[in-house]
Amino acid sequence: MDNAELLMNTELFSGLTKEEIEETMGCFQFTKKQFNKGETIYHAGDVVHDIGLVISGNVNIESDDAWGNRSILENIGKGHVFAENYASLKEEPLLINVVAADKTEILFINITKLLTPCCNHCAHHNKMIQNLLSLAARKNLMLSRRIFHTTPKTIRGRLLSYLSTQATLHDSRYFTIPFDRQQLADYLGVDRSALSSELGKMKKDGLIDVHKNDFHLYSHESS
Repeated sequence: MDNAELLMNTELFSGLTKEEIEETMGCFQFTKKQFNKGETIYHAGDVVHDIGLVISGNVNIESDDAWGNRSILENIGKGHVFAENYASLKEEPLLINVVAADKTEILFINITKLLTPCCNHCAHHNKMIQNLLSLAARKNLMLSRRIFHTTPKTIRGRLLSYLSTQATLHDSRYFTIPFDRQQLADYLGVDRSALSSELGKMKKDGLIDVHKNDFHLYSHESS
């Protein structure tokens, strides 16, 4: 498999050697597909049996209400997976859309093949199941973060919550977020124009510097 070395650096294949990853080809059903920016990978209402592993690019997990209002629940980047919970539940229809945020390549892995121990009882198969459980736990934390970010009543409060978390995750006051302005507004559940206006006010107040999706958070001393 030409992506074996890349897969070694993903959470799902963490702890496996290149040779062990190549051996999984005999256990699992892998399918690789490419998607253009804005193309829907999974639609709400779909019943899925494969988890998606992002090989390149990134995808947004989106939710649309009955009136067409969109919310971005999370962004899934290179090396991370999506739809693992729905695929594990077999006949549970998706309540979300999965949309390519950039030109993206996805490796689809059949969940039944992954969760069913193979006849060889290989140790690396069991390791992947353990990794999948860890991934599910991490996803729950990510969704919890969004709840924290959308709890404040003001746009500034939501921005402060989100940007503070990003600084912590990057271990730096300089960082790049995975969202453009519209996507960030959808993620925080606010109007785009109001969001841009508030970012301008925060910059004027000496709290941040921002250029597109690059941010610098100023300390109290520097502001």
